[in-house]
Amino acid sequence: MNLVRTFAYFICPLVFLCACNSVNTLSVNTLNEEQSTFIPRAENQYLSQKQALSRSSRVSDVRYKLSFSLSEEEAFTASSNIEFTLSNAKIPLTIDLNEAEILKLEVNGKLAQYSYNKWFITLPANVLVEGKNSVNVLFKRLYSDDGEGLHRFVDPIDDKVYLYSHFEPAAAQQMFALFDQPDLKATYTLSVSAPANWSVLSAMKESRVEDKATTKVWHFDATPKLSPYNFSLHAGPYQVWHNNQANYPLRLFARQSVAKQIKPEDWFTYTTQGLTFFENYYGVKYPFTKYDQILVPDFLYGAMENAAAITFSERSFLTNGEMSQSKRERLANVILHEMAHQWFGNLVTMKWWNGLWLNESFAAFMATLATAESTEFKGAWRTFYAKGKQSAYREDQSVTTHPIEVPIPSTANAFDNIDAITYSKGASALSQLRHLLGKDIFRQGIEDYLTTHTYKNAVLDDLIQSLAKAGGRNLDSWKQEWLYKAGVNTIKVNFECINDEVSHFEIVQSADVNFPTLREQKVQLALFQLAQSPDHKDELKLVSAIPYLYKGHISQVKALQGKPCPDLVYPNYEDWGFVKVQLDGTSFETTKKHINKVQEPFLRSMLWQSLWDSVRDGELPLNEYVDLALNNISQEQDYTILGQVLSHLEGSLHYLNKFDSSDNDYVSGVRQKLEQLTWDNLKSANKVNMRRWFSAYREFASSTDALSTLEALLNGDEKLEGLTINQDLRWLIIAQLNRYQYENSEQLIQTELIRDKSDAGVKAAIYAEVIRPNEDLKNSWLAIIHENEEGLSLAKLRSAMQALYPSEQHHLSEKSAEQIINNIVKVDGENDHTFMRSYNRYMIPENCSIQSVNRLQQAVTRTDELSEATKRALLVSLQNDKRCLQIKNKMSIQ
Repeated sequence: MNLVRTFAYFICPLVFLCACNSVNTLSVNTLNEEQSTFIPRAENQYLSQKQALSRSSRVSDVRYKLSFSLSEEEAFTASSNIEFTLSNAKIPLTIDLNEAEILKLEVNGKLAQYSYNKWFITLPANVLVEGKNSVNVLFKRLYSDDGEGLHRFVDPIDDKVYLYSHFEPAAAQQMFALFDQPDLKATYTLSVSAPANWSVLSAMKESRVEDKATTKVWHFDATPKLSPYNFSLHAGPYQVWHNNQANYPLRLFARQSVAKQIKPEDWFTYTTQGLTFFENYYGVKYPFTKYDQILVPDFLYGAMENAAAITFSERSFLTNGEMSQSKRERLANVILHEMAHQWFGNLVTMKWWNGLWLNESFAAFMATLATAESTEFKGAWRTFYAKGKQSAYREDQSVTTHPIEVPIPSTANAFDNIDAITYSKGASALSQLRHLLGKDIFRQGIEDYLTTHTYKNAVLDDLIQSLAKAGGRNLDSWKQEWLYKAGVNTIKVNFECINDEVSHFEIVQSADVNFPTLREQKVQLALFQLAQSPDHKDELKLVSAIPYLYKGHISQVKALQGKPCPDLVYPNYEDWGFVKVQLDGTSFETTKKHINKVQEPFLRSMLWQSLWDSVRDGELPLNEYVDLALNNISQEQDYTILGQVLSHLEGSLHYLNKFDSSDNDYVSGVRQKLEQLTWDNLKSANKVNMRRWFSAYREFASSTDALSTLEALLNGDEKLEGLTINQDLRWLIIAQLNRYQYENSEQLIQTELIRDKSDAGVKAAIYAEVIRPNEDLKNSWLAIIHENEEGLSLAKLRSAMQALYPSEQHHLSEKSAEQIINNIVKVDGENDHTFMRSYNRYMIPENCSIQSVNRLQQAVTRTDELSEATKRALLVSLQNDKRCLQIKNKMSIQ
């Protein structure tokens, strides 16, 4: 943990019953439910799967009665009353409670012997009885400051204190005493004493509120059965909005100081649309009585699906002024993602953390489907393809790729594999299964699964059996190929034509030699020809599209024989499959010459992606892609594709910056072209696309003239009709001016902080300061990140990490690279997973040089003392650096 707890721990004179135990990986389905041997727990905060399954084989019918006394101070007091049925009372039992000061502990109404090691309480067998038991724990604890447990935040604007909880995967024990594992579902009855001006919310709506002198006591009836990580408690002087347009009461909460940055209408519109869609699709009513959504600061993730009280990260959804189309679509998608979990995850819950991927994959799939079919964003599948799915392809080609379903030995490993494979590859596999079974059959299988396992725990095989039953087919082979085998396949077509007709057509499927699985998959094969449109413009016209189920290395497609000879073939038309497409030679040349003649936006997006993939795979020189994009992007009017290609150009400049030397005319020429291109298009763009172009212009601005233009926009000396320079954009401009040490840019930070004293403003100021290319400044912030003697929150440290070494400052990164690599074991050992997740993402030096590759190569050979996540991060960085060198060497202009 980042925070060193100062409470003393009351330890009864009982000898500790816990000892280190080796971690064994086992299947949920293979546990002997009659297991009765006590398995001593390791002396740490984590729970092994074996220990969890042993405990749940003895404990059942769990009910919690929780009481909290909350205030603005830095600690809270609480009591946990746990009622449960116990079998085999002849061996000890552990209860999870993290870093608390235990004031009193009773078992079955009597003060009892126990031992406590700051992570869990061990009750000896002699205080337990067979059958009904009750344990009452009165304790005191500091609030958390790292986003887990019960997190406390002090608003710098008005000093108001806000609390919110986050428990996934196993942090409920940082708020109360419990059996902190998903397969011990329980009911929760809650009472909370809090300052009179606070709101308190949880899974149930309050049943009554007692007024005291300076406080109120909030009472909540028992919840339905929930896994601990689905329960929550949030409190503070939140601004609240109410809405009754759905079949359930809707509420939205946010800090008072950010209330003006929220458009409640959007939230309630998407929420209402989603509830209607999901009830119809699932065939099961919403399982709770109200629907609350809370925007919270310093949140570790995008959002969390707490039952009926969903939390969202402020940083993603606050806006100064009108929200862009992309942010509104993301808002709709995330609302619907968390809503999907209310059924799939909360109503029916995994037994252990190896099922977490299924929760997230299913929610990602359903959110995209719901966004496309119930909101204004009908192109949601295109957005999923351009963003989430591309991340999954990259992860699946990484040296650290893994199957979708993997063993999870301990809660310490629960998030080791939470990545784009978990979310987007899993969602893509489910989408492919839907195409394979048929849409109606797939939906019926989901309804059967939810109905059969309501308020219970389930495993993967339960879902597969429901879908197999609905489809009347065996899915064992599908499950093995897609869920238990890693790696992404590639398909390419070979065809021949005689007399302008296809005479031979085949699909060739290949796989990485390290992950050789060839999969069965249903795709659409589409053939296009160049033709003149009615207005005499050339276009690529669809001449044939057929669904086709391929498998094995080579599949002959006789159904296409006799079709007109194509100028372009795309073998994953409309993106049914999860597979990389390698264009055949004819299609590749057609794409390079005529990409803007493709009328269908989705296909055009996929062709742009194929070209970019060719760069990353070392097949197409980066400069050829850049030139192609520069020559075509101004004609693109589609919002999604525009963002996609501009993102590729930002990635291109990232590589070019790392290649750059002072006399590289090509790189400096590209910078100038990008500045001019984005500025010219910004001035002529429609309102929707203007934000895309401005974002790119700001990112590409590095010359004195371009930076001067940014300063003029900041000061109001330059205006663009349709573009409002709101507070968010002001900070982004200031950061860019500091990035290139524009005159007086440092002073702009301090001036802007007077204007914007918010938490977001403080983080933006840190980012703008740290990004300055000053070696002494970098070194001082590096020391802060490593030592944090100032006590900065993780969110503020994350802002510094993000800004420390942008790509063009690789020469400064190189000066600290040895220090970072040499100290990584120490840093990894002294910080928890929440800190290391950000550190590994932003701090491992990748400088695109032989020296950098060698340094990382040496680092990955001495990783015995590192956490699994940090080992993986080093391997990924090494692979990234090697790819960067490959792209550099492929350049046809040096």
